[in-house]
Amino acid sequence: MGSVAQMTLETLAKAPHVTGVKQVTKAVSKGRAVCVFVASDADERVTRSLKGLCSEAGVELVESATMAELGKACSIDVGSAAAAALQDR
Repeated sequence: MGSVAQMTLETLAKAPHVTGVKQVTKAVSKGRAVCVFVASDADERVTRSLKGLCSEAGVELVESATMAELGKACSIDVGSAAAAALQDR
């Protein structure tokens, strides 16, 4: 699993991805997440354990987009607290 040079929302939109804290947590746990985006306006209580898991797993974590921006990048009509770009199988 190679390192990704600062992934952007545009890259996330084009890559295979999952959205939502539960799905992103599963992807990180299974070693499928290349980069995780956590919304800057998401509740810390919701994202704290995911951030810790990313740190433990050595997965790049980006915290710059809002929930609305993450949702839009993932082609969903609602905001998302987290999203992950997945490695190709």
